[in-house]
Amino acid sequence: MSATLSGAVNRFAIPLTFDASDYDPLLKWIGNRGLVLIGEASHGTHDFYRERALITQRLIEEKGFRGVAIEGDWPDAARVHRFIQGKSRDPDARDALGDFLRFPAWMWRNLDVLAFIDWLHTLNQARAAIEQVGFYGLDLYSLHASIQKVLEYLDKIDPEGATRARARYACFDHFGNEAQAYGYAASLGLTEDCEKAIVAQLVEMRGRSVDLASRDGRVAPDDYLFAEQNARLVQNAERYYRAMFGGRTDSWNLRDGHMAETLTWLRQHVPGNKIVVWAHNSHLGDARATEMSSHGEHNLGQLMREHSPEDVFLIGFTTYAGEVTAASQWEAPAERKIVRPALKGSWEKVFHETQIPAFLLSLHEATISQLLNEPLLERAIGVIYRPETELGSHYFHSQLSKQFDALVHLDRTRALIPFERTSVWVAGEVPETYPFAV
Repeated sequence: MSATLSGAVNRFAIPLTFDASDYDPLLKWIGNRGLVLIGEASHGTHDFYRERALITQRLIEEKGFRGVAIEGDWPDAARVHRFIQGKSRDPDARDALGDFLRFPAWMWRNLDVLAFIDWLHTLNQARAAIEQVGFYGLDLYSLHASIQKVLEYLDKIDPEGATRARARYACFDHFGNEAQAYGYAASLGLTEDCEKAIVAQLVEMRGRSVDLASRDGRVAPDDYLFAEQNARLVQNAERYYRAMFGGRTDSWNLRDGHMAETLTWLRQHVPGNKIVVWAHNSHLGDARATEMSSHGEHNLGQLMREHSPEDVFLIGFTTYAGEVTAASQWEAPAERKIVRPALKGSWEKVFHETQIPAFLLSLHEATISQLLNEPLLERAIGVIYRPETELGSHYFHSQLSKQFDALVHLDRTRALIPFERTSVWVAGEVPETYPFAV
């Protein structure tokens, strides 16, 4: 069966030469859709970031996309947003990425993202304010940073409101910046949860939105929107950290539900309503086509398809072998690791057998759609890579033609280069002759 699949893919695959024109067919398939979600099979692969940026640049220049939303925290991305729109004091793109300090910092503090942020900054400098592109975070790990941003905003325009907000957010004070410690204590009933207080804060801000957003020029016009999103994030993050200790399904669904809520809200405020999303395949590939569904999990790709089925286009990335920047465990240093060749019975192995080094594939073509509808293994490497337990740690079954609308396969890939290259990362460098040397 593998030979049949590889032969069919070989006939329909469009080889990539790593030129911008490679994606002419992809832009035709996307058409007038306003949401393009571009995945990655790992959080540490240079080639995924490079090709994703290339696709995004064409969508911005040729299709009028005006927002880039990432699997990153809202306050951290907001600093980049201000930089690319010429509204910050950061002297360069590297400084603008300075708030991405939470593990895994290399996801956004790397040379590929640096080049893309530089490109956005240069592009926006040549555009009128109304035509500029924005940069936004969809994730919800920034509970304390978001609290601080809400207070900073209210301190500027509404000191009395800031006092009320501090009183409401004070329920987190006993736990410092340890959001997980709060979640653990609240889930066991060891401390009163903060839900009512933070919901009250968000309700107050929404109820006074017109007043808060028009305070005599003391803040930029979009500052209220960013503050409201931070207040919403605090609410959802509080629920997330409590759910973490009740099982993976609830916390996963809360996290991706927050991403979908944020993306839907963003579309109301981004001119033209066209946004590109960068996140892992596990968030963007329709969960109904994977094992996630059997566990009761949904994800961003599924939720956006359900909300706007005719307006969403999902792009997945895969690789057969190479290297990746990843850690061996949570909070451990980034390492440069060799990615083992894909397992037999996996989509990546099927694609490797085509002997095409890199290709683009539409999953809507009838023959391909039918053949790629059977469940095979698919690899997913997050920020941790454990090759010694690869099957159990990094593979799941998927129906590829239902999971994505198009796929980019890059047979051998390289690790992205983080800003902070530790001795552990440098020591993990592979010889130039890899993978051919013995």
